[in-house]
Amino acid sequence: MVVAETLAQAKDAVELIRADYEVLAAVAHVAGAAVPGAPTLWDEVADNVAYRWHLGDEYAAAASFADAAHVVAVDLVNNRIVCNPMEPRNALAVFADGRYTLTSGNQGGHHLKETLSDPVLGVAPADIRVITPDVGGGFGARYALYPEQALTLWAAKKLGRPVKWVCERGEGFLTDSQGRDQECHAELALGGDGRFLAVRLHTLANLGAHASNYGPAAPSELSAPMITGAYHIPAVSVSVHGVYSNTVPIDVYRGVGRAEASYTIERLVEAAARQLAMDPAELRRLNFVTRSAMPYTSATGFSFETADFDSNMSDAMAAADWPGLKGRRQDASGRGRLRGIGMAVYVEACGGEDAEAAGIFFEDDGVVSIQVGTQASGQGHDTVFAQIVEDRLGIAFDQLRLVQGDTDIIPSGVGTVGSRSLAVCGSAIAVAADKVIHKARTIAAHVLEAAEADIEFAHGVFTVAGTDRRITLMDVAAQSRDPAVAAAADMEPGLDQRVHHKVPETTFPNGCHVCEVEIDCDTGVVEIAQYTVVDDFGRVINPMIVDGQVHGGIAQGLGQALFERTVYDETTGQLLSASFMDYCMPRADDLPSFDVSRNETPCTTNALGAKGCGETGAIGAPSAAINAIIDAMAQAGVGAFDMPATPERVWRALREAS
Repeated sequence: MVVAETLAQAKDAVELIRADYEVLAAVAHVAGAAVPGAPTLWDEVADNVAYRWHLGDEYAAAASFADAAHVVAVDLVNNRIVCNPMEPRNALAVFADGRYTLTSGNQGGHHLKETLSDPVLGVAPADIRVITPDVGGGFGARYALYPEQALTLWAAKKLGRPVKWVCERGEGFLTDSQGRDQECHAELALGGDGRFLAVRLHTLANLGAHASNYGPAAPSELSAPMITGAYHIPAVSVSVHGVYSNTVPIDVYRGVGRAEASYTIERLVEAAARQLAMDPAELRRLNFVTRSAMPYTSATGFSFETADFDSNMSDAMAAADWPGLKGRRQDASGRGRLRGIGMAVYVEACGGEDAEAAGIFFEDDGVVSIQVGTQASGQGHDTVFAQIVEDRLGIAFDQLRLVQGDTDIIPSGVGTVGSRSLAVCGSAIAVAADKVIHKARTIAAHVLEAAEADIEFAHGVFTVAGTDRRITLMDVAAQSRDPAVAAAADMEPGLDQRVHHKVPETTFPNGCHVCEVEIDCDTGVVEIAQYTVVDDFGRVINPMIVDGQVHGGIAQGLGQALFERTVYDETTGQLLSASFMDYCMPRADDLPSFDVSRNETPCTTNALGAKGCGETGAIGAPSAAINAIIDAMAQAGVGAFDMPATPERVWRALREAS
């Protein structure tokens, strides 16, 4: 670590450092790292396998496969992704008056505070303050703790001066946690009527050189429970081997686990439809968990509360003009191109589990502060959370202010991860608002000299039923600060409310993606001709923000499917795709306009009826795109194909098939 007065001095000093080290054999590919005799990274792990994990009933699955009329198998690669948020990682550290203060872009300040305290710096959590201003993109990579955040704090105390560090893009490629990187063998057992009997999955998951914050959970407990997707599959057996390799550690990435599970089951279903010569939509429809079966508990233990998978698929197919593909395919063939269509029906599990903090505070300047434990990184929290308060309390939008990202102001919070902010934190805000109304009603009754049962509340005003006597909520808030008024109402002064709220169940957003592509046979270039989505996010608070979240997720999912490829040298472990010169990100002109619509099935397990939406685009897009590409290339004799569908890889697959 070099600390200097200027960046130029620091870089010059780094150039003076010479390290002597012994060059050891490296292994970067997950399958290669897991074979006997492969170079090992750690003396304690002789075979590079960090853990072996299993979910389901192995014997029940084996029995179903033994009795199956049909067995379909696929080998899949879920390619490694570099997260690449717009804003690079950063840290500004100060030590003063016996306390550390870290200002750093992240997805949850309390997570950093707890992780940095005793485990790293050897101090109590109260001795650390984390401040998080606006953040330019998170995508999971910003939820992890990184060495630089700890080192800058250590240096600030040692030097008695603030210390700042900002990651450069090239450093980000080499040090930011990366996503996905799994290879799996998946099998689906079907009866003679096409009904699914069992699914069996073995996954080799690349963990990187060591276990990152949540890296080991990504392919196991975050992924495997979702392997049944939208389908009734009675028996499940999933095994996961987490494997060390000479690569950047893997951690959470948008849609972590659920995207990998969705990709696996949707590729399996498409392969089954081809093997059985069935219409892929009809095979799905035959095996969907029906709306009448809700609530439904899957073989892996997830309980779907509300969903209508059939309606989502039917609506998406109609919007995409699925029957018109034949004519469009003939037109493309006349131009020397291959046209294909593919779909993916997805289910995500998000929200629930951990409680979230929220508060509503009536400030002296007339502004009402909404304090939240989550952290915005481009999702529009300040707009949506203000909408909830305006709707519940009737307070004008311009009187509301969002307060986030300071662990000294907000006492607790999980942060923004796993599409939980609206369902959990938004519900906490709604609960806090209801508590404000309950207390304010009692005080309003005292001020208006009426029975509390006669007090009605609507649009920010308390009214005595059947009269014109009224008082606004803001006036009640002002009067409630008077100790005499509060005492007369047998209340503590003020209307401020802080809650720590936990929703009882996970939410399950779901939907159907339909992707249509054209492939230039001479160049291998894939053009996305149209992209259609029908989602069910429960109750939608702000449609424009939801559409933006879906658009961004689709762009990232299509980035993985068509463009992004992380490449390491197999013998040295050197990252070869370490800049935007070698790592292709999707651009605006690579993507079509998205046709996005919704079927709202309100959730009943939280105060808003909302399900998550932030990750769904990245969950549905990869399998929809690859299914479409395989459908197109099947006309040229191509059977199997893995992400990413870069022009060179598509061109090579077409040449090998011919």
